[in-house]
Amino acid sequence: MLALELRVREVEEENRVLRRKLSKPPPRSPPVQALHAASHHRGNQSRSHSEEGTGDSDGQKRGVAGNGSDCVQQPTVDKCETIHVAIVCAGYNASRDVVTLVKSVLFHRRNPLHFHFITDSIAQQILASLFHTWMVPAVKVDFYDADELKSEVSWIPNKHYSGIYGLMKLVLTKTLPSDLQRVLGLVENQSDWYLGNCGRTTDHGPPWAGDSTQDIFNAVIKQNPFLVHQMPCFWNVQLSDHTRSEKCYKDVSDLKVIHWNSPKKLRVKNKHVEFFRNLYLTFLEYDGNLLRRELFGCPSETDHNSENLQKTLLELDEDDPCYEFRRERFTVHRTHLYFLHYEHQPSADHTDVTLVAQLSMDSLALYLSDAEAQQFLRYAQGSEVLMGRGNVGYHVVYKEGQFYPVNLLRNVAMRHVNTPYMFLSDIDFLPMYSLYEYLRKSVLQLDMTNSKKALVVPAFETLRYRLSYPKSKAELLYHVWTKGHAPTNFAKWRTATTPYHVQWEADFEPYVMVQRDSPEYDRRFVGFGWNKVAHIMELDAQEYEFVVLPNAYMIHMPHAPSFDITKFRSNKQYRVCLKTLKEEFQQNMSRRYGFAALKYMTADNNS
Repeated sequence: MLALELRVREVEEENRVLRRKLSKPPPRSPPVQALHAASHHRGNQSRSHSEEGTGDSDGQKRGVAGNGSDCVQQPTVDKCETIHVAIVCAGYNASRDVVTLVKSVLFHRRNPLHFHFITDSIAQQILASLFHTWMVPAVKVDFYDADELKSEVSWIPNKHYSGIYGLMKLVLTKTLPSDLQRVLGLVENQSDWYLGNCGRTTDHGPPWAGDSTQDIFNAVIKQNPFLVHQMPCFWNVQLSDHTRSEKCYKDVSDLKVIHWNSPKKLRVKNKHVEFFRNLYLTFLEYDGNLLRRELFGCPSETDHNSENLQKTLLELDEDDPCYEFRRERFTVHRTHLYFLHYEHQPSADHTDVTLVAQLSMDSLALYLSDAEAQQFLRYAQGSEVLMGRGNVGYHVVYKEGQFYPVNLLRNVAMRHVNTPYMFLSDIDFLPMYSLYEYLRKSVLQLDMTNSKKALVVPAFETLRYRLSYPKSKAELLYHVWTKGHAPTNFAKWRTATTPYHVQWEADFEPYVMVQRDSPEYDRRFVGFGWNKVAHIMELDAQEYEFVVLPNAYMIHMPHAPSFDITKFRSNKQYRVCLKTLKEEFQQNMSRRYGFAALKYMTADNNS
């Protein structure tokens, strides 16, 4: 309590200093720009106030009654002026939810954008990866560490459901770059205490509730009204059970910002809630790839990643029959890491293992469209099993192009393994009971820490959709795969009691456990064919030892043929291109590993 009292006194003194400064007449300045959290970056602009440049709708231009645009003259935004948007975001769920907001902003924008995110480390990792792979032209993103700012607001009594992050808006002026001069503040509440003719605070002033940043904003605004630019309330249409939001607009074109201002979110009772809900769901499932559009006529900073990608693509021959295969290798897929909540601390004995797999909606990186990602989310949230597991990291790689980027998905999953070891599998396999514990024991038994080993888990196949899973290898009576798995030596495995070494052979593609820093998969192989074979060849070239575990096994479950294997079987050009990519990979191996890699070409010719 003493610390809180001292902090309150410090703030009171700061307020006294602020009031003295504010008592001086404010300098004249141009009106704040609509939608700005702050703005300073102008670049080469014209002062044209065309519809394209302003972003104003016809509804704004003609004005509406009441809380509409006749309350104040609408400010304009120059065609190429950068609009700055500040957002507070923390945690896995909020990082997923904020994407819908970002999509709607990108959809409507006609200006360069600069997002300023106050985030925790989780949200920063997710959003930084998302924007990096989204590659939207004329969009810049900066992050500010919320953990460094918490002490500024943690002393404030707060009962708001968003917790301390609901107070983070109070630190914006201290956090954002000092050369950002103009700030837009929106009234958070439309109760009788707050709702005036133009959506501004009234003379009543709000009672101190201690549960919202807006109470603090309104207290300052009431004493110093010249600090803010008044905006019509269609810039913050509040949707909850107790708002009169319909007073803010007369037409759809009037709407600017829709705010689900309630823990109930889409379940609120509101006059036009069905319309707003459908509008929200539209952006929720909207294909984010369509938002990668240029802003014509506006110069933007050079994005070296985008520039290098375009240069690489231009070097490809579009008349090459395998052009689409080659292009897929360089395609940057929008990626959302940790789509669901994740929480796992590796064991202290440094033996922990992560299962790495990939899948699409029809076959743990997930290859989905925006709509399928929401379908997966609804399925997961309705599953007690999935919601009860916090140690599964789901990474969504969004669909683009005609091929299934199987090795990209594997690489995305591998890059975010936080355990020392990883078991590289496919999602259509069922591992034996207690495989996790067995693999961890094998780490110590085989001295994995000080050697380059790939521990092989023998793979079997069943034609039964329903089976009683064998509890030991003595009960295992399933088919073995000769092609691709023959070097495992199943005859020896049947009676083996200790691990044994095997040698690489052509087309070898076992499922293995390796250290986290092992080589990634080669992205040139997409869809069906050679995606695992090439990886095992790479491990062999780097002198990994293949060691078969005598008491480990997994069973492949039957399923309908994938779309890619159907294309492989029915499309001759598909097979020709796969053969071409395979030969190019082998040649690349020879250049990298020299004489030792000649065996791969020889073995393939003899197979």
